[in-house]
Amino acid sequence: MTDVVRPAPGLRAYVDGATAVLAEAGVASPRHDALALAAYALGLPRVELVLPPPLPDGFAAELAGLVERRRAREPLQHILGSTVFRYVTLRVEPGVFVPRPETETVAQLAIDEAAALAARGARPLVVDLCTGTGAIAVAVDTEVPASRVVAVDLSDAAVGLARANAGAVGTADLRVEQGDVRDPALLAELDGTVDVLVSNPPYIPPDAVPLDPEVRDHDPDLALYGGGADGLDVPRAVIVAAARLLTDGGLLVMEHAEVQGEAARAAAAATGAFTDVRTLPDLTGRERTLVARRVARPPVGDSPA
Repeated sequence: MTDVVRPAPGLRAYVDGATAVLAEAGVASPRHDALALAAYALGLPRVELVLPPPLPDGFAAELAGLVERRRAREPLQHILGSTVFRYVTLRVEPGVFVPRPETETVAQLAIDEAAALAARGARPLVVDLCTGTGAIAVAVDTEVPASRVVAVDLSDAAVGLARANAGAVGTADLRVEQGDVRDPALLAELDGTVDVLVSNPPYIPPDAVPLDPEVRDHDPDLALYGGGADGLDVPRAVIVAAARLLTDGGLLVMEHAEVQGEAARAAAAATGAFTDVRTLPDLTGRERTLVARRVARPPVGDSPA
């Protein structure tokens, strides 16, 4: 009796197996992640199961190790070392907040405003506070080439990574600075000259610990928790900074939690510096973006009414 030689599993079988493992572990997008990990193990940007590439020696062990890391809920972006945000691929590293797809709508609002100004012949000045990886700043910089972009973060790791991303895919006009949004002298040289101030600041209240292990166990606390009982200490500082930095008619765009819309609008109104204060939805339809327009300052020498 001769032994039956079974063919080695194909790529589809490996992806199916990885999908099952990740689904059982509670990963939100098991098929997507299994395909991404398979492509990474093969050194390819993506894989097509209809016409699968040949599998090199050691592929099974390589994929198994990657799947195990993801099964333990290590963020996919950390495993791959990168993520796509709008039209650019950004480096991602542990210790720096991973940009989320929902924030792309925040970037879109800033891009639309900058593009409208550029269409009128201006060179809009855009400031991105709490920049993290530099995702929003790089998006504005690359999609509105006429813009001048300044990105700021408090974290050493974030500043280093944002500078690396700016150097890799940004333009020479993109500047990354280290600073604290709560510092009243932050970017003081730009007071009253900024056309768009955009921010995805930390805003989670201290008692609202994220449920997803990828966020809770891997994103830095500095980028998650906004301070104060309601998590809005840092967002309020962003609003105050915007009131100082924005030019007359300049636009503030800031992400916040779904339950913080009313408080964020109240914080903007309390400054007396904004009009047309609104809350807009993100990609999922949740109201998570504060938008406000800087009112005109009184002429020098005049007293406010």
